[in-house]
Amino acid sequence: MDESLSERQTRLLKVIIDEYINTAEPVGSIALENKYNLEISPATIRNEMALLVKKGFLKQPHTSAGRLPTPKAMKFYINQLMEEKSLSVVDEVAAKEEVWDSRESVDKLMRDATQALANQTHYVAVSALDSGDFWVFGHAHLFESPEFYDYQICRNLFGFLEEEKRLRDLFFSYLTGASPIEVLFGEELGLQELEIVGMVASRFQLSQRQGAIGVVGPFRLDYPRVIPTVRYFGNLIRELSAYA
Repeated sequence: MDESLSERQTRLLKVIIDEYINTAEPVGSIALENKYNLEISPATIRNEMALLVKKGFLKQPHTSAGRLPTPKAMKFYINQLMEEKSLSVVDEVAAKEEVWDSRESVDKLMRDATQALANQTHYVAVSALDSGDFWVFGHAHLFESPEFYDYQICRNLFGFLEEEKRLRDLFFSYLTGASPIEVLFGEELGLQELEIVGMVASRFQLSQRQGAIGVVGPFRLDYPRVIPTVRYFGNLIRELSAYA
C-alpha cells in the first residue's frame, strides 16, 4: 500500500477506478454510496475524495462534480490493487494458431501478431522494430469507447499513429525495456492532446533487432485483461522468432 494513503483511502480509490473503468464517467460520492457497500457515510466519502485530490490520486474535471483517477492513481492501481485476468487456454491456443505459419519471417510474424492482438483485445494494436518498420491494426475498435466519439481526439490519435518518429520515440525512448510490461499515459508523456490515452506495451529482443508490441486505447483501458494479453503476445513473438 502507498504509505501516503490510509487503508480506507486505498479501498476507496480502488472502487473509484473500477467504477471509472466500467462507466467512462467521472465518479461522484452519491454513485459510490448507492452502488457500493463502503460502510462509511457520504460525508466521509466526500472528505476522503477531497484528500485523494490533494494527494494527486484524483482530479476533478471542470464540467463535473465527479472525480477521475490521475496517472499516479492508475499506476498505483495496476501495481498494487489490480487482479489480472489470465488468458484462457483457448485464447492462448487461438493466438498461437493465428501466428504459427508466420514464424519463419520476423516481419510477417510482427504483422500477424499485431493484427491478432487487436482482434483479441478490441483495442488498437501497434508494433515496431528498431529498423523502422511499424504495424498498426484495429482503428475501428476505438469507436467502441465513448472517449473517442470526439472527432478531434480521434484525429489527434490517428495522426500520432502515422508519425514514424513519434512512434519510434514512444517504443524505443519512452519504453525502457526494464520491465516485461510497461504502461504509459498520454498525459505523462506531455501529450496534452492525448491525455485520455493509455498504452500497455512490451519490449523484446529479436536476434540483432529490438522489437515492441502494445495496445493503445482510452486511459481507462481494461488493464486486468490487457496486461496479461500483451505480455503473452510479447513472449509469443520472442519464442517464435527463433524459427526465423
